[in-house]
Amino acid sequence: MKIMTIYAHPADTITNCGGTLALHAQRGDEIVALILSHGGRIHANKYAEEWRKDHPDDDIATAGLDDIVANKKNELERAADIIGIGKVITLDHEDTYATVHEDVVEEIAEHIAAEQPEIVICDHPKNPAYFDPHSVATGMALAALSRAGTYLRNLDGRDEVPVRQVFLGGLPVFNLDALSLGGVRNDCYIDITDVVGTKLAAMDQFVSQGYHGVFARKLVESYNGEAGRAAGVNFAEAFVRLYNETHSHLPVTDAALAADPLTRHIAYSAVNLRGTFPVP
Repeated sequence: MKIMTIYAHPADTITNCGGTLALHAQRGDEIVALILSHGGRIHANKYAEEWRKDHPDDDIATAGLDDIVANKKNELERAADIIGIGKVITLDHEDTYATVHEDVVEEIAEHIAAEQPEIVICDHPKNPAYFDPHSVATGMALAALSRAGTYLRNLDGRDEVPVRQVFLGGLPVFNLDALSLGGVRNDCYIDITDVVGTKLAAMDQFVSQGYHGVFARKLVESYNGEAGRAAGVNFAEAFVRLYNETHSHLPVTDAALAADPLTRHIAYSAVNLRGTFPVP
């Protein structure tokens, strides 16, 4: 199976679904990460913090955009190797876009057609009226999926792309049932407990934007920990499935069958993250 992630910025793939990708890489699935922007202007902590010093390092403080982008690409490549992402594609667009761009939609569609993934992962668009780069990136990704699905070999020189499922991550809602909050919820959780150290090691590569060390552990502990609480495991990544799924019978997962309601809260609190994976 081939999985393609489509995200706005270099670190997004790792922070949002790095654990899930590590699990798929372990079982031999092919993973392609498509990054729309160069990320040179977002979370420029390394450079902004250097400017604030009384005696800044000139090489860091005077770094140009090309230098910053090259460093972020190196960080992403190291993180991708740790996770097991086989191919990284960076489109290098500006990371401050606020609206959908037709040329970028076509560019994404061409990469989807070339890679032919069965699964696509991207950010949940949340509120389309709020034009943050993550929502815009997903808007372009979904438009590109529709476009790639209409390609015809005789007209476009390429076949249509039958993506089987799209998983939308990053919806910050962790209710435990379908009735709370009007039914707005994540409906798919991936247990990343066994690979949470891999995700932390990958996040530790993003030093330039301050995502390493303490922040990596805070993010996983709080965000993936809360998703884990909802899923009944120590750490999880949560998704909303875009398409309906068909089963031959009513599905109940092995995890649901094995869960003990009495001790569930103890079981999902077993891992001491910072004790097991201290800041390097």
